[in-house]
Amino acid sequence: MTEPRHAAPDEEQPQVVVNDRRRIDPETGEVRPPAHVAEEGTAPDEPLVAEVVDEVAAELKTQLDERTADLQRLTAEYANYRKRVERDREAVITNAKASVASELLSVLDDIERAAAHGDLTGAFKAVADKLVSTLAKTGLEPFAHDGEAFDPSVHEAVQHSTSPDVEGPTVTAVLRRGYTFGDKLVRPALVAVTDHEPAAAPSEEV
Repeated sequence: MTEPRHAAPDEEQPQVVVNDRRRIDPETGEVRPPAHVAEEGTAPDEPLVAEVVDEVAAELKTQLDERTADLQRLTAEYANYRKRVERDREAVITNAKASVASELLSVLDDIERAAAHGDLTGAFKAVADKLVSTLAKTGLEPFAHDGEAFDPSVHEAVQHSTSPDVEGPTVTAVLRRGYTFGDKLVRPALVAVTDHEPAAAPSEEV
């Protein structure tokens, strides 16, 4: 039986050679010459160097495009978030103002009735005018007047009649003024509505 042969102490062992085939030097970041350049000082193959440079440039451009797209997406999301927060904040403020104004509508009704009866005079008139002006500046607007077309979305009909003098449903009396606050309806107007009634045909004489 043959025994395994052991290398003599003085016999050289085969060396393991590891070839680093990376084209970019990890320490310097520079492009390495092609592997087939055997001797130092030998000029590298220019087409191969150009190919390596193009590959590196293409990879860097791809990474840059990805980072740019990520940044643009984050910027758009942040802008939308700011718009949503600002819109919600304005809605809260508007609703709060409208709530306060709606509590004062009964006072405005009393002021309007007093003015209709000629009782709005002196210091009371000055205070009433200031209150009405202040509420108008905050965004409270009255609406409804005689002769305008009836709109069921903002008018509440409490009286109804017909007449040949109107072409369609028309507000012929405002019993209680309506109010809006910005685009929000605070209170519908109570009105009397008159519908069109065709005139009777003249009777023939016998």
